[in-house]
Amino acid sequence: MMKLLKKTGLTLLTGAFLMSGYGQSATPKGWHLQDLKANGYYGISLDKAYDYLKANNKKSTPVIVGIVDSGIDTTHEDLRPVLWTNKGEIPGNGIDDDKNGYVDDVHGWNFIGAREGKSNVTKDSYEAARVYWGLKSKYEVKTESQVPEADKEEYKMWLRAKEDIFKPEEGGGSDDAFLEKALKMMKVGDEVIRQDLKKEKYGLKDLASYNASNMNASQFKFFLTSINKDNNSEDITNKDLIEEVERDVEKMNNKKRPPEDYRNEVVKDNYKDINDRFYGNNNLTVDDQSAMHGTHVAGIVGAARKNGKGMDGVADNVQIMAVRAVPNGDEHDKDVALGIRYAVDNGARVINMSFGKGYSPEKKWVDEAVKYAVEKGVLLVHAAGNDKQNNDTTYNFPSAYYLDKSRPATWITVGASGPDSTSGLVANFSNYGKKEVDVFAPGVLIYSTLPGGDVYGNQQGTSMAAPVVSGLAALIMSYYPDLTAVQVKEIIEKSVVKPASKVTNPENGEEVWLSDLSTTGGIVNAYEAVKLADTYAKKGGAATGKPATKKPSSRKRK
Repeated sequence: MMKLLKKTGLTLLTGAFLMSGYGQSATPKGWHLQDLKANGYYGISLDKAYDYLKANNKKSTPVIVGIVDSGIDTTHEDLRPVLWTNKGEIPGNGIDDDKNGYVDDVHGWNFIGAREGKSNVTKDSYEAARVYWGLKSKYEVKTESQVPEADKEEYKMWLRAKEDIFKPEEGGGSDDAFLEKALKMMKVGDEVIRQDLKKEKYGLKDLASYNASNMNASQFKFFLTSINKDNNSEDITNKDLIEEVERDVEKMNNKKRPPEDYRNEVVKDNYKDINDRFYGNNNLTVDDQSAMHGTHVAGIVGAARKNGKGMDGVADNVQIMAVRAVPNGDEHDKDVALGIRYAVDNGARVINMSFGKGYSPEKKWVDEAVKYAVEKGVLLVHAAGNDKQNNDTTYNFPSAYYLDKSRPATWITVGASGPDSTSGLVANFSNYGKKEVDVFAPGVLIYSTLPGGDVYGNQQGTSMAAPVVSGLAALIMSYYPDLTAVQVKEIIEKSVVKPASKVTNPENGEEVWLSDLSTTGGIVNAYEAVKLADTYAKKGGAATGKPATKKPSSRKRK
């Protein structure tokens, strides 16, 4: 879910924390929960939803939401009270008390860690590079006519990966030697600043009165300041910037050599065997940088409400299950598949997936896990991606269709919306798709929990929009526990608010209706959803429970 931008003379990769076009002071904290008529922002009208439930004497039951992500700060003041706890485990005794194959999985499981728990995967390579180099010897001297019919799709995937790896850089390319030299200089400057400030991690506030002690430090301060200014942010840190440039350099080096095998050097499972599944450890945080994304996502879903701390999550009776499977880089299909199964087996009714990639070489494993979740009545919520691309004609995995082109009945794909029509109701980074994106939800400058125990801040992306929908699904299931996942999906989609005016297509700038960018043509709304859920509950529901019959459009490379 990364997009190339040119910043301060360097090619930088930018993700959820680095999106231009929105000012930090333009919207209040928690705007995504507000109401259009009462507050002027296209939030989800959450207070009105709770007022409706209270007025109708509705009581809630707890709902478990699995967060398949980068990890969660389990010590955070706003997340500790809402963590899922495996009652079958005795914490810290080193025994698999509940016999589920995972030792001391008290609040979840880490599928990208060593069995002994001492080392963990924090960064990883890109799937395009893994596909290209992994299949190079098999296909490099063959034409399509020489490839057996059973291998045709794999061969096409390899050709696509090859094209991606060797395509010219946006804007005419970059000087490889310059970029590597620039990274070295930045690291030297960063080291000087860290020593001067006596801080391993710092941001703009720390640099406000800092006088650089040498040229490298001065240049790095300039780069970090410029990046924050260009993105209307104050939250991008030294570690963020260094990591993003390192990722750019790694992608550049993918043309020359196979990617490093980060995962297998740590995990040491038999990756080719999906039945070799009892690996990993129970370290759900690893470090602040690793847990940044997942912690923010978890808070949006269900940070403790009305406790006078930080911010409020969407759902008020939720249990957050942490499933760590997403590194800084592309996740592996096996970890995603087993992460989904783990969440389902341990009682999750909703699974949030704020990640994605353009290749899925072991898609069969993921499909089987998704089918398992659907059979168990679990709703799967997936972020559409931040490349301002049309998902109808590009690749975005995990996908809302199986290899046979049929559809999971309990899957929702979410695009990101903005606070108002002035700044843009469709986020200028969001992917879209009339067939492949179901709904939009707030995903711009979303204030939520961050690692550090009592830290909060803004992030944005479809990664933030998806947990708004996951939280809404949990809210509906909590107050209307007899509704099925199929019914909850239908309720969320039927209750969207459709903007009265046109929106801007993030890819080409054209003014279009939101129905041209999504299946429903609307932004999710909690108040409208609970009202509709109430009618479903009284009538016994209107959904059939059968999988949708629509099929995806022809998926060609953009």
